[in-house]
Amino acid sequence: MTALEVWSIPLRTRFRGLEVREGALVVGEAGVGEWSPFLEYDARVAEPWLRCADEAAAGDWPDPVREQVPVNVTVPATDPEHAAAIVRAGGCATAKVKVAEAGQTLADDEARVAAVREALGPGGAVRVDANGGWSVEEAVRAVAVLDRAAGGLEYVEQPCASVEDLAAVRRRVDVPVAADESIRRAADPYRVRDLEAADVAVLKVQPLGGVRACLRIAEDIGLPVVVSSALESSVGIAAGVALAAALPELPYACGLATVQLLTADVVTEPLLPVDGFLPVRRPVLDPDALRAVAATPARRAAWEARLVEVRALQDAVRQDRRP
Repeated sequence: MTALEVWSIPLRTRFRGLEVREGALVVGEAGVGEWSPFLEYDARVAEPWLRCADEAAAGDWPDPVREQVPVNVTVPATDPEHAAAIVRAGGCATAKVKVAEAGQTLADDEARVAAVREALGPGGAVRVDANGGWSVEEAVRAVAVLDRAAGGLEYVEQPCASVEDLAAVRRRVDVPVAADESIRRAADPYRVRDLEAADVAVLKVQPLGGVRACLRIAEDIGLPVVVSSALESSVGIAAGVALAAALPELPYACGLATVQLLTADVVTEPLLPVDGFLPVRRPVLDPDALRAVAATPARRAAWEARLVEVRALQDAVRQDRRP
């Protein structure tokens, strides 16, 4: 038997077009999981996110092979001064910088990346994430410009939307290419491997159906893995940390330090980085904190209706699979 707790938390900085993040917690007898598909996602897209929450609520995570996980600070597509301040406050040796934001220019991106490099210092790593916002030609030009501004990029994440374009960019630039949306939104996540379209696989536990599902993808895809967040509370981040902690190898810092972007949280000990690392632990809900960010009755009803729709989809799939 599970309970559903719905929360609504403002962001410190506009991110992914959002000023408020909403989600739900699935509370089970053995644990708690987060179900926070973005509001525009239909039941089909939201379904694997629920599988991830159910897995966590059942306490069904693999044993960790490390006690802490290295993480990057995430820098939204903001002005250079604010970007630098975020990096200085982030406490991480790696920064992921959002670029290719609608309405902004390559010069805006260049200035932001340069500010991040200065704030991070020469020893830190800078990576950029375009969220599929460039064409092939735009990506080739932008990667060269931003590589110079960064004094060397660690990698460029999802420069183009399609796997085919990702492969084309990878063959024309010297900077490693990471695939995110081309894995988690693709009908076949292994096309990235088959087309040799990326050097790094970015995995997000909710969109891909949970920790164990991601471990299978990581093994099959045969690429170094970076575990990243979907802008979650510490409950959702804990699932990402569980995945990163269970991977046999973890050569890159993970994109799991995004609780910093929220103005509040729902747990007793928020998962915030210390010296660039997150601890591996299961989340413990804070009833007072949860009450403080509880969604309105109308929003709670909307999430409950959404849950009914996704559960019905799961039931239909199970019926179809019966012999």
